[in-house]
Amino acid sequence: MKWLPLAALLCILTGCNATTPQRSLYEQIGGNAGAQKLVDAFIQQIGNDEVILPYFKASNVSHFREGFITHLCDTLDGPCDYQGDNMVQIHTGMNITESDFNRVVDLLINAMNEVGIPHGIQNKILARLAPMRGEIIKL
Repeated sequence: MKWLPLAALLCILTGCNATTPQRSLYEQIGGNAGAQKLVDAFIQQIGNDEVILPYFKASNVSHFREGFITHLCDTLDGPCDYQGDNMVQIHTGMNITESDFNRVVDLLINAMNEVGIPHGIQNKILARLAPMRGEIIKL
């Protein structure tokens, strides 16, 4: 019986949930409903931005929406397998500048704030998306 307090203390210090699987980023943003909400807010941000909107003037918004939802799902360890065009195929010929790329990141952050994604989760999402930067900016 004298080991019981020690066991309880160890359990508290280690979190007692070592066998509980960690939720994916996709689950942490609310799964498909959360991804849809985020992408819809992002599209609104783009639609209200006079600098970035021209990049999307020839885009099919519903195609972009569905593709980005699936891409986020895949990138954030959800149950999706994105099979669409890669970032190079999508952005070739768009002549996206570093400034414009950074502006789009700001719009995504605005959208994440708008839908209530905590900053720690936002940072993890941005870290997953950041490696694609070199495939998007072509100077």
